[in-house]
Amino acid sequence: MAERPLHLICMGRAAVDLYGEQIGSRLEDMSSFAKYLGGCAANIAFGAARLGLSTAMLTRVGDEHMGRFVRDELARGGVDVSGVKTDPQRLTGLVILGVKDRDTFPLIFYRENCADMALGEDDVDPAFIGSARALLVTGTHFSTPGTDAASRKAMRCAVEAGTRVILDIDYRPVLWGLTGRGAGQERYVDSAEVTERLQSIVSDCDLIVGTEEEIHIAGGSRDTLAALRRLRELSRATLVVKRGPLGCTVFAGDIPDSLDDGLSAPGFGVQVLNVLGAGDAFMAGFLSGWLRGESLEISCRYGNGCGALVVSRHGCAPAMPTAIELEAYLERAGDLPRPELDPYINRLHRVTTRSTDWPQLCILAFDHRRQLVDMANELDVDLGRIPPFKKLVATAVQQVVERDGMAGRAGVLIDDRFGTEALEMVTGGSLWIARPVEVPGSRPVRFEAGDNIAAAIRSWPAEHVVKCLVFYHPDDPAELREQQIKQVKLLYGACVATEHELLVEIIPPASMPTDATTVSRVMLDMYAAEIFPDWWKLPPPRDQDTWTHIEDAIRTRDSYCRGIVLLGLDAPLPELEAQFALAGKQHFGKGFAVGRSIFSNAARNWLAGAIGDDEAISEIATNYRRLIGVWTSSQNP
Repeated sequence: MAERPLHLICMGRAAVDLYGEQIGSRLEDMSSFAKYLGGCAANIAFGAARLGLSTAMLTRVGDEHMGRFVRDELARGGVDVSGVKTDPQRLTGLVILGVKDRDTFPLIFYRENCADMALGEDDVDPAFIGSARALLVTGTHFSTPGTDAASRKAMRCAVEAGTRVILDIDYRPVLWGLTGRGAGQERYVDSAEVTERLQSIVSDCDLIVGTEEEIHIAGGSRDTLAALRRLRELSRATLVVKRGPLGCTVFAGDIPDSLDDGLSAPGFGVQVLNVLGAGDAFMAGFLSGWLRGESLEISCRYGNGCGALVVSRHGCAPAMPTAIELEAYLERAGDLPRPELDPYINRLHRVTTRSTDWPQLCILAFDHRRQLVDMANELDVDLGRIPPFKKLVATAVQQVVERDGMAGRAGVLIDDRFGTEALEMVTGGSLWIARPVEVPGSRPVRFEAGDNIAAAIRSWPAEHVVKCLVFYHPDDPAELREQQIKQVKLLYGACVATEHELLVEIIPPASMPTDATTVSRVMLDMYAAEIFPDWWKLPPPRDQDTWTHIEDAIRTRDSYCRGIVLLGLDAPLPELEAQFALAGKQHFGKGFAVGRSIFSNAARNWLAGAIGDDEAISEIATNYRRLIGVWTSSQNP
């Protein structure tokens, strides 16, 4: 089956999880919630994709904002969403949940006639099922006649195509109508109907995975060994029992006299924050080994490692590790009872889960505040003219992107003092977007929002990159350098906490001498303070020696850096062309973030009333397009 394009198709629940942010509170008292991808099947598909499997989802979502969120999150995570159907009548399922303590996780399922429970037989394409090495079905989707029929059809298609069938028992009594709606956290209720339904499908399964309680419901006994023996009578599937902190036990053949006589893989001792989703993480990890032909021992180790990482974090899907992160954790697992506090593991999680790739960036920077205020004052023009001008610049960028096919390569840098409406125009599209936080010209750097910078940027859209300009020289007095580093480190911590990327712009003061090592020494100062910007914005190095020092600093301290974009400093376009030619040869040279060289002349003439909107847009677009052409040429000498 190696030639099949997909490792895994996951069929079942795809929803939105709203996790309460006040840990230790009753759900009644929680006041804010974080929105994550949710649903057993969706979590597994997402987690397995992060671990490098080619995965796809077969489900339904609503024709609304939450449905689009689910689809977008899956796609951003690398999951094939061609099998995600849009239901025009039903809403995407929601779950509201909280973490009261390590044993109490109140949750409410909002799944009354939801989209994924309307999945039908017509949604199952035999060719799609046959394109995968394995099909995963989940117990919840056997709880209603329609989803039961769809799941059984998918299983028949899999058997006919030689696709292996995996059952995640996924037992939630409330979703079978066995508890009140307020008992969403209840994990076990005896039900002969559920047992009969599950036992009717296990003969076609190659792998069955569940907690001890889930094995009980599937096997029809509260005695784990008796339940396993009943499943073995009905199926030759490999049986995996998830045992929480004890790890897991696997039975590939006959069931022995003791649970511990199976193939047991010990768990990892971690402090539990949130067990919700740990089983989905285990399944993603286990399948990342099992579907690649790894041994059961290795597959169990992957599963247990993923489960340990996820129980220590908030949420499920976003907490799923990547393969690089999992490997790093497994190397040190015995020494990490609190992996969520380990700087290296956290950093790996941050940098290896970035969802959007930006191999090249052509950024039109018009976050200028002081310069445009000075220009308006010089021209005796009301400052109220600046915001409309910034909308014209945004319009010019959008025209270039649309007409020149620049989606995924173009960006903007816009402030929220004069550029709020321009930001609103471009947010949610294909542009890379950054916003400044520094007080213009401040040295040491200060933030416009004050020192509680995390609270300020938490309100920003997740796609917005935080940009901070620091006027810094490595030969500054020690006290000044310490003040600057303290501020930038505060900002970096805020970006980590709010999951925003950070761009640090470095400009050595013009009054101080510079050489080939000046900028790289600034970067090394920040790296020494454990500040790791996702992006650097730097003055264009004028020779290869300067570039070599800069690139060496990144290679030795942060190989996961997104790269460098070059600022313009109002240089004439011919001068920038020469600088780009050198930058295009560098590994970390990713593009430019230029502003006044592109828009300054148009700004002056428009503010003065010498040209109209269309002329300003045309001039800016022409200059921007020219600079893009120069950068593109530098990549293909």
